[in-house]
Amino acid sequence: MDARVRALFDEVKDGLTGSPRSLPPKLFYDARGARLFEEITRLPEYYPTRTEIGILERCLGEVGELVGPGARLVEFGSGSGEKTWKLLDALERPATCVPIDISAEQLFAFADRIRAAHPEMEVIPLAADYTRPFRLPPSIREEGTTLFFFPGSTVGNFEPEEAREFLANMGQAGGPDCALLLGADRVKEREVLERAYDDAAGVTAAFNRNALRNLNGLLGGDFDPEGFEHRAPWVPEASRIEMRLVSRREQVATLAPDLPDTEPFRIRLAEGEAIVTEHSYKFTDERIDALCRAAGWRIVRSWTDERDWFGVHYLVRG
Repeated sequence: MDARVRALFDEVKDGLTGSPRSLPPKLFYDARGARLFEEITRLPEYYPTRTEIGILERCLGEVGELVGPGARLVEFGSGSGEKTWKLLDALERPATCVPIDISAEQLFAFADRIRAAHPEMEVIPLAADYTRPFRLPPSIREEGTTLFFFPGSTVGNFEPEEAREFLANMGQAGGPDCALLLGADRVKEREVLERAYDDAAGVTAAFNRNALRNLNGLLGGDFDPEGFEHRAPWVPEASRIEMRLVSRREQVATLAPDLPDTEPFRIRLAEGEAIVTEHSYKFTDERIDALCRAAGWRIVRSWTDERDWFGVHYLVRG
């Protein structure tokens, strides 16, 4: 555990001393953060989840035909798994399901529900930071196609080069005959985008501040989450929403992890100074195609909604 705490401490220090200051988005997702995100997906302003589900309901029959029988399904960031259920129902005799999530509590509860509903299928939950290089766990089942499922436009939370590396690592882990079902949010009007990430009820603001609450618990910090204002502007020149925590006052915060030979780390923040907690890139057809090709994937089929707000793409290697 010390090695994982050390790695997180070093990552956080690098981010907080950078320009602009930043924190890794994975800090959102302790058990409380996972619950808050599920609440966000049900907000009237937050269109991505319900829009993607509508697309999946129309296209998953075709996806099942493309994948074929006996698939190994690997999903990143499975969350509550609503989309996973729909995909499992569309697949023909899936052999194995590997849900991967950083929030272990929610992940293992979800895995137990899958086992109960699909006793014939091997279920191997993997609590991990999937943004880092990974290996798939061994399976005792004979399998068909390995199908990666990466919904929700989480690919847009990576920086462009990080997204390319992640998709390339995925392909290497799955082998030459794997496939990918990928969700990608699309560029649209500023008002629609900014409302989706700054809702009237303040749930996204609480989710954003939860990164500091989680940081305090993991690294012995004393950040005051209420000392920061949530902002999420659309930055058109970068084609992204930029989630920020903006200091309401001049303040000093400390991180003091329980690690040998480690001095506390202190950071001084001026009033109005921002910490970037997440980028959410939005895509055009050209951008998502270029990203996938650079990572060694080829788009075979794409589906969207009637407003052209969201895209679901089926990809193969090559």
